[in-house]
Amino acid sequence: MSNRVPESLRIANVSRRSLLLGMGAGSLVLAIGLPRPGRAQDAPVQFGADAMPNGWRDDPNVFVSIAEDGIVTVTVHRSEMGQGVRTSIAMVVADELEAEWDMVRVTQAPGNEPRYGNQDTDGSRSLRHFFGPMRRAGASARTMLEQAAAEAWDVPLSEVRAEGHVVRHAGSDRTMGFGELAAKAAALPVPDREGLRLKDPATFRYVGKADIGLVDNDDITRGTTTYGIDVRREGMLYAVIARPPVFGGSVASLDDSAALQVPGVERIVRLDPPAIPAEFQPLGGVAVIARNTWAAIKGREALVIEWEDGPHAAYSSDDFRAELEAAVQTGDGKLILNRGDVAAALAEAETRVVAEYYIPHLAQAPMEPPAAVADVRDGSCEVWACVQAPQVTRLRLAQRMELPEEDVTVNVTLLGGGFGRKSKPDFVLEAAILSREMGAPVKLTWTREDDLHHSYYHTVSVERLEAGLDAQGKAVAWLHRTAAPTIGSIFAPDPKEKLPFELGMGLTNMPLDIPNVRAENPQAPAHVRIGWYRSVSNIPHAFAIQSFIAELAAAAGRDPLE
Repeated sequence: MSNRVPESLRIANVSRRSLLLGMGAGSLVLAIGLPRPGRAQDAPVQFGADAMPNGWRDDPNVFVSIAEDGIVTVTVHRSEMGQGVRTSIAMVVADELEAEWDMVRVTQAPGNEPRYGNQDTDGSRSLRHFFGPMRRAGASARTMLEQAAAEAWDVPLSEVRAEGHVVRHAGSDRTMGFGELAAKAAALPVPDREGLRLKDPATFRYVGKADIGLVDNDDITRGTTTYGIDVRREGMLYAVIARPPVFGGSVASLDDSAALQVPGVERIVRLDPPAIPAEFQPLGGVAVIARNTWAAIKGREALVIEWEDGPHAAYSSDDFRAELEAAVQTGDGKLILNRGDVAAALAEAETRVVAEYYIPHLAQAPMEPPAAVADVRDGSCEVWACVQAPQVTRLRLAQRMELPEEDVTVNVTLLGGGFGRKSKPDFVLEAAILSREMGAPVKLTWTREDDLHHSYYHTVSVERLEAGLDAQGKAVAWLHRTAAPTIGSIFAPDPKEKLPFELGMGLTNMPLDIPNVRAENPQAPAHVRIGWYRSVSNIPHAFAIQSFIAELAAAAGRDPLE
C-alpha cells in the first residue's frame, strides 16, 4: 500500500512568499477573502486594516517629528510586549524616510484612536495592517523634506533626493541635513498618498535586515526601561485586592481589624462585584491600600472574609469536562455546517474512526502580571499601565469615572508579555477606583497568584470527531462536534454557543475536501471569565483536527507526515 496521504486528507500549504509572488512583485496583501458558495457578493466587505475600529492613519505629522539636530522621533501607536513592534514600525518609517538608524528615536503614543488609528495590539496585526500606512508616513515626510530643499535652492523637485539623512541636489551636489529642513518641511502640506514615490523593496536598508537590534534592548538590559509595574508617582500609595475566589462571588462579611494593625496599611476599601455580563469590569472584593506593596500584601493576608460564592459556587473543571463529553455524544447541538449526507456515508464506510480531545482552561500568565498606576483628581484621570488596548482602556475609564473622554489619559508602558490578557483593562479600572477613593495616585499590583486565579481564561473545550474511510483509505465522511464556553459570555448574558468568528477558526472553514461533512456546536455555559488567548479558537480546533488527521492516516496505513 502506498504511503501517500489520500488527496481528500491533504491540506494545500500555500506559503506567504509564493502567494505574494503569484500576485505580482511588490504586492502588499492586507487580507484575502476567498469566495464561499452562497455568500452575498453584492455588498462591499471590509477586510484587514479597513475593518478595524478607527482604521488606519498615515499622516506624517502624527507619526514623525524631526528636531533641529536631526534626531527623528517615530511615534509608535501599538503596544510593545516583546514582539518588537516599537522597532519594526520605526524601521518601516525610517527606511522610507531615508533616515540614518542611529539618528532615530521612538516615543510611545497614548491611547487616542481618532488620532493614531486602531491601537488594539491583538491578533498579530500591527505590521500586517500598518506596514503600508507607515511606509506612506515615512515617504510623505521624505517628500516634504525634498520639497523644502527644492524651494530653498530654487530648483525643480525632480533634481533633489533624500538619502542618508540629508537631501542632495543632483546638479550641484549641495546637501542640507534633515534638521536644517525640518521646520520648513513641517509647514508644507502633506502630499497626496496616491502620488507618493515609495522605495523599491530591493533598496530597503532596514526592513528585512538581520543587523537591526530592538530599540529597547539597551534599556531592558540595564534595567532602565519602564514596565507597568515600574511606574512611580509622587505621593503614590500601593494596593492589592482580595478578590472573590469564585467568579460572580461577593463579600458576605469582613473583619479588617487585624489588617488595619499591619504597619504601613492606610485603609481598607470594599469593591462591589460587577453586573453580569462583566465585560472588562473589576471582579470586586476588598482592597488593602498601604505605603508600600509588601505592607498591602501582608494586610491582605490578615483580612478575615466570608465569601458568598454566587451562581458558580459548585463549578468543578472535572465535572464540567464530563458535562462537555456527554454533550458531544449526542446530535443535539446547533448545526453549523452540513454538506452531503454524513450519516449515510458513515453507515457505508469501510472503516470508522472516532476520537475525542480535551483542552483545559489556559491562563495567559505573562511574565509581568497586570499592574497599573492611576491618578484621579480634580476632574481628570491619568493612568500608566501595561495595556494592549489603550483606547478601550480610555473609554472604560471615562465611563467608570464619569468623565469626558478628553479628560482621560492612558500612558502605555512596556508590557512584560500580554497574549491577550492585557487587552482587558479591569486592573486599570481597579487602580482608578482606588485613586479616586484616596484622592492620590495609587499603584495596583496583581501578584502571580492573583493573575492565575482571576484571569480571563482561554475556554475549556471538548472536540469529538468521527470519520469514515472507504476501501482505498479515502475519507468520505467527517463529523465534528465542538463544545466550549464562548468569549461572548463576558459581553452578553449567558450565551451557550460559540460565536461565528470562533467557529470560523478552523471549523466552518475546515480546509479538507471531503464530500460529506457535518459540524455541530452543543451548548456550554461559562463559569469563569472567558477571554482570548493567542490564536483563540484555533487552539482546540487545529489541535483536534490535526490530531485526528494523524488518526485517520494511521487507520488507513499511511504515514501522516508524508
